[in-house]
Amino acid sequence: MIRLTLYGRAGCHLCDEMRAAVDTLARELPIALQEVDVDTDPTLAAAYGAEVPVLCVNGRKAFKYRVDLSALRARVARELA
Repeated sequence: MIRLTLYGRAGCHLCDEMRAAVDTLARELPIALQEVDVDTDPTLAAAYGAEVPVLCVNGRKAFKYRVDLSALRARVARELA
């Protein structure tokens, strides 16, 4: 199973767009999504606050700000290979 971690914050429209792409992919492939609000931890806010949303695939930073579904599919496919 592919693990995705979405670092974002409440009220972030880019975060909502990235989550929608992940949700679409989740209907196609077995992925586990963990959402993390960077504003709940000063360390996370310092690391990701200016870049949200950030999407990590299996613990590695893969996308920031935006992702389209085809790019996400390709990135996840590399993990499955």
